[in-house]
Amino acid sequence: MSRTGTEGRVDGRTARAERTRAAIVDAHLALITEGDLRPTGERIAERAGVSLRALWTNFSDMETLFEASGVRVLARQDAAYQPVDPSLPLNRRVEEYCRQRAELLQLIAPMARAAAMREPVSAQLRRNRLKHIERVRDEVSVLFAPELEMAGPGREQLLAALIASTMWPAWSMLLDGLDLDVDAARGVMVRTVTALLLTAMASGMA
Repeated sequence: MSRTGTEGRVDGRTARAERTRAAIVDAHLALITEGDLRPTGERIAERAGVSLRALWTNFSDMETLFEASGVRVLARQDAAYQPVDPSLPLNRRVEEYCRQRAELLQLIAPMARAAAMREPVSAQLRRNRLKHIERVRDEVSVLFAPELEMAGPGREQLLAALIASTMWPAWSMLLDGLDLDVDAARGVMVRTVTALLLTAMASGMA
């Protein structure tokens, strides 16, 4: 057999494997989005249209599936993300930042709820969460750089407060704990971020 023919068969197998993996990840996230927050391997395989053996051949365990699904969720966020202009006035930056954070948090809401149920016993889900935290840290550090600088010794505390107040646990409290709708929850986020920035700036200038 020619080398070209061998390579073609290998490429074909690789493409089929990639399609199978993608179908499994799609099925996993689709089930979660529909409310099945702890889908079993059997339900995922059935939804993906593959055998249970094929699922565990492509993913050695749920942790590796959580990793692949986490990459897909981040990709969805990346596709929806639009950087906020750091040169805007503070009130505009806060408004735009909180508007986008609300949209992105709503985008990942089902997956975040599902992750919260399993994260205490999943190292991979904790690693996934850290990736989200780092992205928010990077964004806040750039977007509110002048205000963080003005906070002086309180800079790191302010940064931590901004991150914590605009991540999923805080958003979940507003929606699921306090039963606010999205607009009301976003308004609370705007108020919180504004108060944190103005208070810290005032303390730093005192």
